[in-house]
Amino acid sequence: MYRLLFSLVFSRMDPENAHHLAFRVIRLLPTLGFGRLVERVTRPDPSLAVEALGLRFPSPFGVAAGFDKDGFAVRGLGNLGFGHVEVGTLTAIAQPGNDRPRLFRLIADRALVNRMGFNNGGADAAAGRLSRLARRTHRPVLGVNIGKSRVTPVDEAAADYERSARVLAPHADYLAVNVSSPNTPGLRGLQELDALEPLLRTVRGAAGDTPLLVKIAPDLTDDEVRRICALAVSLGLDGIIATNTTISRDGLKTPAAEVERIGAGGLSGAPLAARSLEVLRIVREQVPAELCVISVGGVETAADVQDRLDAGATLVQGYSAFIYRGPLWARQVNRGLLRFRQARAAVLPS
Repeated sequence: MYRLLFSLVFSRMDPENAHHLAFRVIRLLPTLGFGRLVERVTRPDPSLAVEALGLRFPSPFGVAAGFDKDGFAVRGLGNLGFGHVEVGTLTAIAQPGNDRPRLFRLIADRALVNRMGFNNGGADAAAGRLSRLARRTHRPVLGVNIGKSRVTPVDEAAADYERSARVLAPHADYLAVNVSSPNTPGLRGLQELDALEPLLRTVRGAAGDTPLLVKIAPDLTDDEVRRICALAVSLGLDGIIATNTTISRDGLKTPAAEVERIGAGGLSGAPLAARSLEVLRIVREQVPAELCVISVGGVETAADVQDRLDAGATLVQGYSAFIYRGPLWARQVNRGLLRFRQARAAVLPS
């Protein structure tokens, strides 16, 4: 049913307009009283729960940052079966993001290209909303992803992140430092160790007791990934999120002329899967077993999620496949994970 709706309606709409339409519907689920009804068919089985970061995640599968930039639809996304929602990216200073068009579908590749540019209402505006949300007992785990404000010079980035962390950490179950989006000038340069170490030290101090993770790019070399892992461990970070979108355009099915017409931006979805899995394996080899590793990039099916868990991910996130799979995506993944576990249990010796 959703595939037909996507083909006849959503695929013909401007991608950002289609996102806003779907987002409004999800946001309204709990407001109109439909959330609990939806949960009757989407609630993850209790056996899927994961303990990580001192928290209980109802499912290992959650929504990556970028879908809910300001924290308006967290409860609705929880109603759909996601175990956690990472909101953001939020910046210290509100900003409109890049000019439209800035979101593009590559349907043949089941992928997206975005150059949104951290469009959000700012940390201060989000804080009150997230504070009210954090006090609710019936909600998914709430992650908050923070990034650098565009108007802030790169050499003042640490202070910019610190401000966001102080405002938002008290209302977050965990905080994620985004230094890996390709859509803010100079941001990825903050992954260089001489810039990253003081930045993370500063944010660590501002975050207090809130678990702190760093989100890295898939376009790093393997050695760069290993060095960031060592830094995260030495600083006592609580986890690593691997990976953000890629600037690579290798191996796409979409015609090259169309890819060139779309232009710059981060590519997400199925083409990112192989590299995201590679980075996950490198990270897992480099960090202690107790460090939380969240895998994101190219995840679509329950089998994809199980592959990431088998490769050492603590949790898994998705976003782009939401567009192609529809509102019951989390339900499909959670039910598939349950079947995998039941099948494995059936072949284990008693």
